[in-house]
Amino acid sequence: MSQSNTQRIDSLENPEAWQTVCEQRDLVSNSGVVVWLDGAQVALFYLPSVHGKTLYAIDNHDPQSGANVIGRGLVGSIKGDLVVASPIYKQHFRLEDGSCLEYPQQRLRVWPVRLNDGVVEVGVV
Repeated sequence: MSQSNTQRIDSLENPEAWQTVCEQRDLVSNSGVVVWLDGAQVALFYLPSVHGKTLYAIDNHDPQSGANVIGRGLVGSIKGDLVVASPIYKQHFRLEDGSCLEYPQQRLRVWPVRLNDGVVEVGVV
């Protein structure tokens, strides 16, 4: 693991590194909702039927169209990767790392996210 990844994990252990953005009941299963976080629109995708990680936080801004619409995109799976399809030009972004399948030069920011006693928290490191 790189030193920067180690520092990031260490900083996420600090309770102040997490910001509450909504409650779990505000999430929509298998769909996206958008929250405001430090001047950015963040799309949260809650996938309770997926084994393993069930919550993802990704930038809501579509770099191709310039619109804030990613939270309205359809969630699916392509070749084993969980993706969201942008509603405008239909390009697919991996929920895990924000990379675009069709345009490798495009990438959305992703945030660490967790459920903590019914509250959704996003890492702000």
